[in-house]
Amino acid sequence: MKKIQILGSGCAKCKKLAQNAEAAAKELGIEYELEKVTDINEIIKMGVVMTPAMVVDGEVKIVGKAPSPDEIKESLE
Repeated sequence: MKKIQILGSGCAKCKKLAQNAEAAAKELGIEYELEKVTDINEIIKMGVVMTPAMVVDGEVKIVGKAPSPDEIKESLE
């Protein structure tokens, strides 16, 4: 099971990234757990200074944008 974390304050871009990540995971048919991380201290601990960001299994994959589900699929495979 993949652990997908969406890092951000809950802004519109953050929500879009969460929706697109969920859509990508479902389209790929993978088992996943989606967690939203809004605590700025936790985000900084992960080495991220710009949000929204997406972390997959502990590895930062996307920073500062909300790409389409098709673009996100590459980060999940």
